[in-house]
Amino acid sequence: MIKVLVTDDEPLIRAGIRMILTSADDIDVVAEAANGREAIELARAQRVDVVLLDIRMPVMDGLTALAELRRTAPDARVLILTTFGEQQNVLRALAEGSAGFLLKDSAPAELMRAVRAAAAGDAYLSPGATRHVVDSLASGQSARRAEQARRRLETLSGREREVLALLGEGLSNADAGQRIHMSEATVKTYVSRILAKLGCENRVQAALLARDAGLGT
Repeated sequence: MIKVLVTDDEPLIRAGIRMILTSADDIDVVAEAANGREAIELARAQRVDVVLLDIRMPVMDGLTALAELRRTAPDARVLILTTFGEQQNVLRALAEGSAGFLLKDSAPAELMRAVRAAAAGDAYLSPGATRHVVDSLASGQSARRAEQARRRLETLSGREREVLALLGEGLSNADAGQRIHMSEATVKTYVSRILAKLGCENRVQAALLARDAGLGT
């Protein structure tokens, strides 16, 4: 069982997330916290696998709690719960070691996918939020940065560049596959190959490269 800690200062949101996650046979919500301080204490006491962590909370905010969790409960994977308009917070969370981020209005199936991916040691980056983060960063790119990105993309095949362009739009593997008439599994294989060729750790880094290079725009 994947042991999950849900952290949000709104009881209704916590209840909704608990209801969704406990409907899965392999996920168990073992604790709830209303702020970052409670999350730190419960993560250590319950030895959870995944912490869902809101950014804006009283007593201790999510970003402060994230830094402390990485120090005191390093085995717990932290997924940040966010809303549109919090791009800079998302970037800081990724830099400080979160396992990814998820929009609060995500579909139940996406919530479960994110928890399973984090528990497996993978990063999960909500496709909808990814596009907004990429757009906010790409707006200030320089000509030199664009040229560097284009040179890095020279190692990709035509089909790989096509898939990368869709990552730059923030599409999921399933949506990208529908766009270019390819199975989700095949798109996943292409994404893994692209990340390896470009030396990127996750989809967001690859999407940024795509946008810097002007791919798909």
